[in-house]
Amino acid sequence: MVTSHHEAAHRIFQDRPELLTPVLRILNVRAPAKAAIEVMSPDVTEIRPLERRVDTVLRVLPIDGEGGPFLLAVEAQGRRDENKPASWGYYLSYLSAKYGCPALLIVVCHDRSTADWAAGPFRQGWGGWTALSVHPLALGPDNVPPITEPEAAGRDLALAAFSALVHSKGPDAPAILDALARALGVAEDDALNYYTEMLDIGLGPTPEREIWRKLMKNGTYFPGRGGIIEETFLNGRAEGEAVGKANGVLRILGHRGIEVPDEARERILACRDSVLLEHWIDEALSIESVDELFEDEDAG
Repeated sequence: MVTSHHEAAHRIFQDRPELLTPVLRILNVRAPAKAAIEVMSPDVTEIRPLERRVDTVLRVLPIDGEGGPFLLAVEAQGRRDENKPASWGYYLSYLSAKYGCPALLIVVCHDRSTADWAAGPFRQGWGGWTALSVHPLALGPDNVPPITEPEAAGRDLALAAFSALVHSKGPDAPAILDALARALGVAEDDALNYYTEMLDIGLGPTPEREIWRKLMKNGTYFPGRGGIIEETFLNGRAEGEAVGKANGVLRILGHRGIEVPDEARERILACRDSVLLEHWIDEALSIESVDELFEDEDAG
């Protein structure tokens, strides 16, 4: 069964292709200094109803003539599976033939024994003759560095998040999560939102996910910024709730056929007083004109 932990381990390559540079360096694969990355279809089905699908397929297109294009098939592997090597051989052969360029296989593992097995090589043949040999590039706790310092995590958020996924079952997991959380405290909002959600989903129903949730909830990842960020988050949530209530007032008035001039609409939408908005919701159920909504405030 495909799990969120499995999905996150390969989807991060689709969402954050910059992760390829440090990962290929870890694997001692020379990567072009500059390259365009394309997410390809993972479907390698040739004859239905037998369906075959790679977890993630990327095409690397070197820029400035640094070698030719190549494909990367990325598979997440949670345990040893003796049926996988045959599928991997098929994936590589099919992708190479379909796109007319060489293909490499990266296997992401969450424990050492699976990574040791996934490194292969896997040979297929008969009578002592090897017809096909598959040599995956295995990533696991032994070669993916545990990033436990916030400064290092901040320099490469994608690798830090990947490190958290790969080491999620190991003793370094709490320190890695803490370092990443602190690094996200000074990151852009899109990175904060992406990695917060990605780790929450990707860690699955584990104690590590609870650690991650507590770190993000308590705001301990904001070094030197006190409660400002947490306060901003809470204010943002309150503002969102206020906007929802304001829209609720307008919907009720609209359903009741009460005309709302632009000036009144803007006044309602600009209100951030939750108590007042709840009062307006109650009033909107019985008033005959929008002017009645503001009588108490205008009289005061």
